[in-house]
Amino acid sequence: MAKEYLDPDETGKQALLKILNLCRTYIMGEMRVPALQNVSFDIGRKYPEFVAIMGKSGSGKSTLLHQLGFLDTPTSGEIIIGGKNVLKMSETQKARFRLERFGYVFQEYALLPELTALENIYLPAMALGRKKDEYFKAAREVLGQVGLGERLDHRPREMSGGEQQRVAIARALINKPDILFADEPAANLDSISSKQVLELFRKLNREMGLTVLMVTHEPEDRNYVDRVIWLKDGELDKMEEK
Repeated sequence: MAKEYLDPDETGKQALLKILNLCRTYIMGEMRVPALQNVSFDIGRKYPEFVAIMGKSGSGKSTLLHQLGFLDTPTSGEIIIGGKNVLKMSETQKARFRLERFGYVFQEYALLPELTALENIYLPAMALGRKKDEYFKAAREVLGQVGLGERLDHRPREMSGGEQQRVAIARALINKPDILFADEPAANLDSISSKQVLELFRKLNREMGLTVLMVTHEPEDRNYVDRVIWLKDGELDKMEEK
């Protein structure tokens, strides 16, 4: 089964990310609560995709994102990234993989208030052991990419919510990830800032070839993505091609 799962399609190209029969069950006392049940799909077989994960509250959207981004461990199933079953990695290998291959953006900006925008951004690069001149240069570059090249010395309290979220996006880009995971990234923003963030994701996807996997509950967000994966009661409900 695993060999067949990893085989390329007729184009000869493997998907960047594939999941097979992914399950996550939480144990609460004597109760077993299934949050995900046998979810299977692939991302990025033919081109880098901007994909939305949607569904009602409690459908398993954030739970799914947390499994894919190594923020939680599935009960069963497979996660294949770049042809590798990443669930077989050690915790040390997963931590390194997260830093090198993933970027994360959350509903809360998760910026350290005492640090400047530049300092918040280069922390993941420092964690990889990159040289100081390298991560300073990289942080300035990604700040420019998100339109905040003039705000590098500002602290979070000196920036709007939209600007803080763009700093968080820049931080997610610092190590040049293959996949950007975004969990309700515009939920705390006004309509103008939300539009800026979604347009930025679409630009990063189309111009930089970055795969973006975003959890959202806003119907209008479908206008920005290539595909929608709908969940219902922890199960894959349907796929909506855009």
